[in-house]
Amino acid sequence: MSVQLPKIEVKNLSKLYGNVQAVNDVSFSVGDQQVLGFLGPNGAGKTTVMKILTGFHFPSSGTAFVDGISVEEEPLEIKRRIGYLPENVPLYADLTVDEYLNFAADAHFIPKEKRSEAIDASLEACGLTSFRSRKIETLSKGYRQRTGLAQAILHDPPILILDEPTTGLDPNQIIEIRSLIKELGKRKTVILSTHILQEVEAICTQVLIINDGQIAAQGKPEEIAGSMKGGNNWELVIKGADADTIRGKLQSIGNLSNILVETTGNGFVSVHFFAQETSLQKQNMQEAQSENNDVSAGELIFDWAVNNNLKILEMNRKKLSIEDIFVKLTSERLMDEREKKLQGENK
Repeated sequence: MSVQLPKIEVKNLSKLYGNVQAVNDVSFSVGDQQVLGFLGPNGAGKTTVMKILTGFHFPSSGTAFVDGISVEEEPLEIKRRIGYLPENVPLYADLTVDEYLNFAADAHFIPKEKRSEAIDASLEACGLTSFRSRKIETLSKGYRQRTGLAQAILHDPPILILDEPTTGLDPNQIIEIRSLIKELGKRKTVILSTHILQEVEAICTQVLIINDGQIAAQGKPEEIAGSMKGGNNWELVIKGADADTIRGKLQSIGNLSNILVETTGNGFVSVHFFAQETSLQKQNMQEAQSENNDVSAGELIFDWAVNNNLKILEMNRKKLSIEDIFVKLTSERLMDEREKKLQGENK
């Protein structure tokens, strides 16, 4: 039985721009018919990795293979196998959509006898058939984005790399483009960079979170959430004290993060926070005086409310979403860096 190689394989990839380390020792792989959500804050290194994979930039060190081909050794062959939609789509505004796609078809060496069929298919897929005679300069930002996506899929590449593909689209257009990308992912390998975290949950089969040029987490969304020490988000509605008092009393629990305490319209207090199950157990085990080592965070939060004469009117535990994971991973790294910097200054 033949072993199927990854469509994209990156090993120990690094990229320096002068003294700036844009990407630092990044490794990952993407299989066939997978949609990888590529997440990270601005300046994290996402676009740099994408430009290396598409042959626009070469790495400072490490290797990147697309369909088993080195991006450094055969960049032209890489471009034949990839459809690329950059964040800022380069379009010729004075051309019509049809003229632009004909130009792109020529650049991709699509045979003339197949060109008309390829253009018609990409126009239909991107909802542009009735706009083919319009000049690009007359199109809205959303329809310009569609034109860029039509160019990316024009030569029917096995791999698509899409940098913020739904930027500037209205809600209905976003739904349509998401549906198209999801459908394309059934027969192509797709890397999708986006700031819209719900988009990842709706489309992607794998997630890679990059922060400060390094990988913070990768895997399926549920796998990443499961690796985060059993933590959960908690939402409570409390009666018995004002918001400031409750916020102060929460400090007695410790090891909570992303705390939000607000007074609701009916005078109750809404509380939201992230709690790590194991941290809460260890800190409060002696106070709980329990021989059961499986005391849940829910029990401890309930006991905390009772001990502080607070009434819990609502209490909900929510598993980590992609947005929660993203915020937690990127903010924790930033806090660690700030703490190290302060420790260095105090020495």
